Amino acid sequence: MVQVKAADKRDITEESDFLKIKAIDHVHFYVGNAKQAMYYWWKGFGFKPIAYSGLETGNREFASYVLESGKIRLVVSAPYEPNIPMAEHHKLHGDGVKVIAMEVDDVAQAHEATTQRGGVSAFAPREEKDEYGILHTSAIETYGEVLHVFVDRSEYKGAFAPNYQPLDFETENSGLVSVDHIVGNVELGKMNYWVNFYHQVMGFRQLMHFDDQDISTEYSALMSKVMENNNGRVKFPINEPADGKRKSQIEEYLDYYRTPGVQHLAMTTGDILETISILQSNGIEFLRVPDTYYEMLPSRVGEIKESIELIRELGILVDRDDEGYLLQVFSRPIQDRPTAFIEVIQRHGSRGFGKGNFKALFESLELDQAKRGNL
Repeated sequence: MVQVKAADKRDITEESDFLKIKAIDHVHFYVGNAKQAMYYWWKGFGFKPIAYSGLETGNREFASYVLESGKIRLVVSAPYEPNIPMAEHHKLHGDGVKVIAMEVDDVAQAHEATTQRGGVSAFAPREEKDEYGILHTSAIETYGEVLHVFVDRSEYKGAFAPNYQPLDFETENSGLVSVDHIVGNVELGKMNYWVNFYHQVMGFRQLMHFDDQDISTEYSALMSKVMENNNGRVKFPINEPADGKRKSQIEEYLDYYRTPGVQHLAMTTGDILETISILQSNGIEFLRVPDTYYEMLPSRVGEIKESIELIRELGILVDRDDEGYLLQVFSRPIQDRPTAFIEVIQRHGSRGFGKGNFKALFESLELDQAKRGNL
């Protein structure tokens, strides 16, 4: 376990640039069937399959597909054998995120800097080689069984990594362009522990804090703190449950995922109306808030560029802060277990996370929980 100490608010809001993360390199899901997961992301979300690894490429352990949309790169992998770690991970968690990989200039420096500050090494700096060059990686552990992998691609020109061959699929792109943030769910009482981890081990600062008064309904509540890196390109909100009359969505997640893990990926688009229209026509299911939400919307958020009627039709949420406004929508779980889901977000200046939408959104989530018998 990572050993981190408590830090006061002044410390947490300061930033340190020792890690120099450029961006999210990829997010790697361990799944039960990689081919079917690839098809879901390809035909459902409009990601383009770009690389494959499996028996045909000399990979005897697992099948793996890499998909891209804009700057977002996802990897879905499924084990061939029942006794390898990937299979054990899927047996416990079901489909879920194993790796959040980040691009850095020097994986050895990133590994040394984080482990010296209390991070636990998952694997030391290593090189993978083929005819396309050398891929440099290293990794540390974080909440649950999630790994942060540091990646340097400056000497590698292949499709993704050694043992991957390129793919070329025709794709209807949905307009998803970048990872906005990645949310982690942790146990009750552990949010501040992992906030301190990101500050002390990785040099992140605290951007925002939401307590159980901000994120609550009549029945349940949660607390969240948002950590971001020095350049603001990587944001990791950390959620924990709070006391409530019934089971919160965080508790439901932990019950079914079995450990802390990634709750959702938020992906940006330049035109959320078009993107959601495409995704819904592709069969992607999204949460709906009551129609009364839209009756109060104009007075709450003021003038916006988009059509309120179309926003209502598509079930999109809107929120405004001092810097502008945002539009967001949340999918239903993307696997059988009620664990991970996807957020689509478009920002018009706002750097927030939709605080004004929390109550309506969480009431909608509770309706889904009640249907599953888990509220």
